Amino acid sequence: MKIISFNVNGIRAIAKKNFHADMREVDADIICLQETKSTVEQAKEVASLLDEYHFYGNESKARKGYSGTAILTKLEPLAHFTDIGVEEYDQEGRVTTLEFEDYYLVTVYVPNSGNDLRRLAYRQNWDRAFLRFLKDLEKTKPVVVCGDFNVAHKEIDLARPKANYNKSAGFMQEEIDGMNAYTSSGFEDTFRKSNTDGEHYSWWSYRGGARERNVGWRIDYFLVSSSLVNRIESAFILSSVHGSDHCPVGLILK
Repeated sequence: MKIISFNVNGIRAIAKKNFHADMREVDADIICLQETKSTVEQAKEVASLLDEYHFYGNESKARKGYSGTAILTKLEPLAHFTDIGVEEYDQEGRVTTLEFEDYYLVTVYVPNSGNDLRRLAYRQNWDRAFLRFLKDLEKTKPVVVCGDFNVAHKEIDLARPKANYNKSAGFMQEEIDGMNAYTSSGFEDTFRKSNTDGEHYSWWSYRGGARERNVGWRIDYFLVSSSLVNRIESAFILSSVHGSDHCPVGLILK
C-alpha cells in the first residue's frame, strides 16, 4: 500500500504544471493533498483527470480559496468524513478522513502560526484538539495521519535551526511541544524510524534559491499508531517532484 502526501499550494495552479504526469509516475494507491485553495468541486475537477481514483475533499467555509484538503484513492473506503467535530476549527477545511478495513487515514493541514506569530496560541489549541480527535479514532482502529504539520520537530529537520529556534513560525518551542505530544501519545514519525541523517526536507522558501541550495525544512509527515509500526516497509521524501514549495512525502505499508 503506497500512500503519498503533498501540499500542492493551490491545486488549480499546480494543475497547470506537471501535477498529473507526476502523480501518474509516482503511481500511489492513495494521494493525500493539502492546501488545495479551492472548493471541493474545483479540486474534484482537477483530480478527475486521474480517473482511476475516487475523490474525497474538504474546503474552507470561512474564506474561499484558502486551506482545503483532499484524498484520492484507488481503494474505495468504508466511510469518509471531514473535520474534527470542533466548530471553531472546522471552518477552514483542514482535515479529510477515510475509514478502511483495518485503519483510518487522516490528512491534515495544520494551521501556520504566521510570520508575526499571531496564530501561535490558536495553533497550540488546535494541536490539542486534533490530538484528541486522533486518539478518539484510535479507540476503534489504528490511525495513519499525514500532511503538513507546519513544524520542524527537531534540529535535524531544518537547515538552520539556531537561526530559527524560538524566532520563526515552524520552529517555536510551543509548536515543537505540539509535535512532541503526538509522538509521546503513541504516534510514530515513520520517516525518522529508518532515516536518522539530516538534509532531508519537504519545504523550501521561494526566496534566495533555497531549494537549489537545499536550505529547507521537514514539516510534512506520516505518523502512524504504534500498532502499525511493524507494517512500515519504507518512508520517503520525493524531493525531485516540483510544482509547489513543498514536495511529496510517502509511506509504504505491508
